[in-house]
Amino acid sequence: MTMIEEVKAKVEAGKAKLVPGLVQEALDEGNAAGEILQAMIDSMGVVGGKFSAGEIFVPEMLMAAKAMSKGVDVLKPLLAGTSTSSLGTCVIGTVQGDLHDIGKNLVSMMIESAGFKMVDLGVDVSTEKFINAIKENENVTLVACSGLLTTTLSAMKETVQSLKTSGLTGFKVIVGGAPVSQEMADEIGADGFAPDAGSAAVKAKELVNA
Repeated sequence: MTMIEEVKAKVEAGKAKLVPGLVQEALDEGNAAGEILQAMIDSMGVVGGKFSAGEIFVPEMLMAAKAMSKGVDVLKPLLAGTSTSSLGTCVIGTVQGDLHDIGKNLVSMMIESAGFKMVDLGVDVSTEKFINAIKENENVTLVACSGLLTTTLSAMKETVQSLKTSGLTGFKVIVGGAPVSQEMADEIGADGFAPDAGSAAVKAKELVNA
């Protein structure tokens, strides 16, 4: 097994303590930082697929995401000059009136591992806050709105419609959360919908590359 394959396997297994050392070893062997990063992104893709298929659950996914972020920390200084966030910036938040953040945090980690720079606005985020974040950050290509309460669906609708009529351009809107469905996403005018964190990362890339 090559060092890069070793990194991939350990990220997938969620071995956060071992990953930084292995990433360093892979670098010492002469592997490019971008190549190692891509291997970890691929690994998270596998984890996301297993999660979507119900083969693993939230704890395993969080462990893998943590292992990846530890590996990315080692690579960050080397990647600073290159476009690690080649897919642009993603602004994410739980919509106004909703204080749930576990799902959002998972989605944020998965979208980040797909190659986006993340701006996390937290929970109970007003429409205005989403719009200001797009204005204040460079190259926002994606806005992700999360909601877990049925009661916040109207807030999500308002947010999506305000984003669409804000006059700002260059970004797609993705929505998700327990009560959200593809039908609802279509109805409120969102560009995309994801039922879980694994598919959110895949959908995010699709939307931005479309």
